[in-house]
Amino acid sequence: MTEAVAVKRRIFNFSLLKRVFHFAAPYNKKFYGSLVLALLLALVAPLRPFLIQLTINDGIKGNVPAHFIQTAGGFIIEVTIIQIVLLFLETLCRFFFTFMTASLGQSVVKDLRVSTYNKILRLNLSQFDKTPIGTLTTRTINDIESINDIFSDGLIPIIADLLSIISVLTYMFLVDWKLTLVCLAPFPLLIIATYFFKESVNKSFIRVRNAVANLNAFVQEHITGMSVVQAFAAEKREFNKFNRINKEHRNANIKAIFAYSVFFPIVELVMALSIGLLVWWGAKDVMHPEQSEKIAGVITSFILCLNLLFRPLRVIADKFNVLQMGMIASERVFKVLDNKDTATDTGHFEPAHMKGNIAFDKVWFAYQDEQYVLKNISFTINAGETLAIVGHTGSGKTSIISLINRLYHIQKGMISIDDRNIEDYRLDVLRSRIGVVLQDVFLFSGSVLTNVTLRNPDISKEDVTRAAKLIGIHEFIMRLPGGYDYHVMERGATLSLGQRQLLSFVRALLYDPAILILDEATSSVDSESEALIQNAIDRLIAGRTSIVIAHRLSTIKKANKILVLDKGEIKEMGTHEELLARQGYYYQLHKMQFEKQEIVT
Repeated sequence: MTEAVAVKRRIFNFSLLKRVFHFAAPYNKKFYGSLVLALLLALVAPLRPFLIQLTINDGIKGNVPAHFIQTAGGFIIEVTIIQIVLLFLETLCRFFFTFMTASLGQSVVKDLRVSTYNKILRLNLSQFDKTPIGTLTTRTINDIESINDIFSDGLIPIIADLLSIISVLTYMFLVDWKLTLVCLAPFPLLIIATYFFKESVNKSFIRVRNAVANLNAFVQEHITGMSVVQAFAAEKREFNKFNRINKEHRNANIKAIFAYSVFFPIVELVMALSIGLLVWWGAKDVMHPEQSEKIAGVITSFILCLNLLFRPLRVIADKFNVLQMGMIASERVFKVLDNKDTATDTGHFEPAHMKGNIAFDKVWFAYQDEQYVLKNISFTINAGETLAIVGHTGSGKTSIISLINRLYHIQKGMISIDDRNIEDYRLDVLRSRIGVVLQDVFLFSGSVLTNVTLRNPDISKEDVTRAAKLIGIHEFIMRLPGGYDYHVMERGATLSLGQRQLLSFVRALLYDPAILILDEATSSVDSESEALIQNAIDRLIAGRTSIVIAHRLSTIKKANKILVLDKGEIKEMGTHEELLARQGYYYQLHKMQFEKQEIVT
């Protein structure tokens, strides 16, 4: 099925539309108020043409009805005052209608953004492995903004326009049904033009939406990875690729502009034909004395009515496309909201303290299908012990620590902490008792203080200062402009790798975890910083269960147990001395590393 055909089917998906309006339920007053205003605007629409007709036929010719002021001048003044009052009321109603529909749309957008972002926060990390960040950004920003158009420029305005068209046509048929049919004779041409315009713009809008998503994904990814682009002198190649995506966005918009450029002149042409037929038919009536008395007012009012008809008809096809694109955008957003791959929090176990006994029992794990990266992993760590995990890149070291705090779900086996399945724990409780220091430290745009506390109100500045002094980074922070209020740029761009790593240690210390995970925690720092961190680690892991992943085998000699992995399987397990004595896999890793160090020396 092509995307265009799929879109045609989706426009009639009333269950999807119903779901969108479910988010409008808290704002029923605005919704029903806008519908009432739409009805009022429709009823008011034919009144001015009627009053103009009355003025010409009765006021100017002196045929003043008995219930009006008995002079032609007074009659015209009175009708003019009524028209001014009607114009004022119509303007007021249109203002409140526009404001109310836009306000309703923005209220729905706010709630949808909150729901979508809340869902993104709870997605499993596997979703971020498979979905470009720019795509999720498009869903949260651009697509949800398109849903706003369903209310401000889509369904409710379409209903208002249709009511207005029905009201004006009813008036025209009541006044002179034959003349009305004559005026509507060119309308089949407009209907055909509207259909082709709608189809053309719809396809263009789909291309525009896809191009916007591609642009967002490309720009986000390449700005984040700009250091790599520049380091490999790939600016020209990446610019050419961006240029191709940007041209596709431009071409899609130009195609839509072309459709508008063709459609609007056709609307004006059809309107001119209708007015021409109106004048032609009216001129015939002038030839008959019994009909000529009223024809001037009728023709004038019909010209006004045709303007009132064509004004919404000019944009109704465009509004249908806006509605359609809003529906497509809502479907994309609901795909995010309906994503079941979330960190399920069905556990209710909430212990006051956690000892830190960890056990893996025949654990199998795969990121995709059955392509297992961990195979039949079993080991235990007693409370207060330190487990070191070593192995070549891709052996499964990081996967093990990602499973402990349930960033991913295992396919087979069981992981328990303190003899309790980790699935039994409340997710926030489990993760709050586990401190993590990763190799790739992520810092947010904000102050040093907010980065290490993660805006936790329970952590005071004094607590932060004590932790920073323990790590040995307090003096460095105080040298920064503003100290702890120093503004860290996005991803910590203004700090060195070592400095970012030290701040991540402060962050871990502040949460006083029962279990500490260090993933290549010293790999990005110099020898002096490493010695500083190693000293802090010794203090930090005292009395805590710790899992350390390190390429530098010299940093894990003190571990109570070393787990040696290769291709997702446990090759060896024991203390540093025991594994060296076996002269097996660990011995070869150790020998290889120290031979490299000697060569470098």
